[in-house]
Amino acid sequence: MLPYITSTVIPLGPITIQTWGLLVSLGFVAGGAASAWLCRARGLKSEIVWEILGLLLLGSMVFGRLFFVLFYSPGYFIEHPLEVFYIWQGGMSMMGGIFGAVLLGLIYLRQKKLGIWRYSDTLIFGLPLGYFIGRIGCFLIHDHPGLPTNFFLGVQYPDGVVRHDLGLYHSLFGLILFLVFLVFKKIKAPIGTFLVSFLLVYGLFRLAFDFLRVGETVLIYLTPGQWSGIIMVAFGLYFWFFRLSCG
Repeated sequence: MLPYITSTVIPLGPITIQTWGLLVSLGFVAGGAASAWLCRARGLKSEIVWEILGLLLLGSMVFGRLFFVLFYSPGYFIEHPLEVFYIWQGGMSMMGGIFGAVLLGLIYLRQKKLGIWRYSDTLIFGLPLGYFIGRIGCFLIHDHPGLPTNFFLGVQYPDGVVRHDLGLYHSLFGLILFLVFLVFKKIKAPIGTFLVSFLLVYGLFRLAFDFLRVGETVLIYLTPGQWSGIIMVAFGLYFWFFRLSCG
């Protein structure tokens, strides 16, 4: 059982920094640095990572918010339309953020006439590291409480109930997957391995672990994250059989 550790803001004199926002920002930078490192190792243009990073951040923020508004609380935002823009109040979707980043990233790579398969695989390499850091923020603000549990990684909430904390699990997932990616890099896995692995493993992870959430929006028996996970697995299988296996 883990103690309930919380941090929502970090006061720095007259400035107040949101803990979650700070860690997400640090995650973007760390993930970008990891992908740039792989770019250099593969003989690709590492500056492309830093050029595209701002677009990925924009896409993830805009689509992450839209996904949340459309699939998690549409009724509330119909009644309070201006609050769609109140992102400082919270309400983002990781799945929406991934789809938005992918969309803008593909547009950028296509316009620059860069190898989409090669660069996409290289960019995805740093995602688990950034995910690990960013999800620490979710754990510290405890915005994804789960079902009661006796699991040793359960967190004792202020009401005395020990619960799964999905922010913690997601963060650990990112760390473990990045360590696996480092092994793949060491053995020089084929181009596309990182992309396919992330789609399959993260999709299955969301499909399984969203069952531990409480108070989650459900659409036809599954959460929006689980439906998105199914889509990711489908794309992962497609790329595995029709692209990665063909070299």
